[in-house]
This record gives sequence, structure tokens and C-alpha cells, in this order.
Amino acid sequence: MFVLCVNVWVKPGHEEEFVAATRLNHLGTRAEPGNLRFDVLGKIDEPGRFMLYEVYMSQEDFASHQRTPHYLGWKEKVAGWMERPREGVRHSSIFPADEDWR
Repeated sequence: MFVLCVNVWVKPGHEEEFVAATRLNHLGTRAEPGNLRFDVLGKIDEPGRFMLYEVYMSQEDFASHQRTPHYLGWKEKVAGWMERPREGVRHSSIFPADEDWR
């Protein structure tokens, strides 16, 4: 499995817009055949701080995700709301085993 944790810093006043736009990206991503999870987390003590936790069956599935209309639209829409660039950290899943994800 291919796991991506994306740290996001949103400018003050744009948090609700970011959440609304990200919900649409979440729904589209969850419909992709290679996506297993797309969790959107908000930091409790920092309203403009988010983390996207994404799990794909493979790096190729993630690359396909980056070419989808819902991702490209989301990326363009949220760009001006970023306090600083998004930071994606790539991982491979140790546990659970690949066959236990579904």
C-alpha cells in the first residue's frame, strides 16, 4: 500500500471554504478504484491546520488520482488559501498487511 500524509496550513478566514472544497475532493477520491482511504483531519488547537491521510493500493493509483478532474479542480481552488505550501510525506504501510486493507 502507498500512504500519503499531507500537512496543510490554511490562511485565517478560509477554513470553512477549504473544508467545503476538500469534501468534494474526498468524495471523488473515495470513488476511485485504487483509493482505500481519504481522511481529512483538523488540528484541535489550530483551526487552519489540517492533515489529509490518503491510502492507495499503489503509487500508480496515486499518480492516477493526481490526474482526476476533482483533484485538479481542488488543487486550483485551494491554492490561494494556503498559508504555506502543502507538505506531502510518502509512506509504505507496514501494518495492516496489504491483504487486510479491504
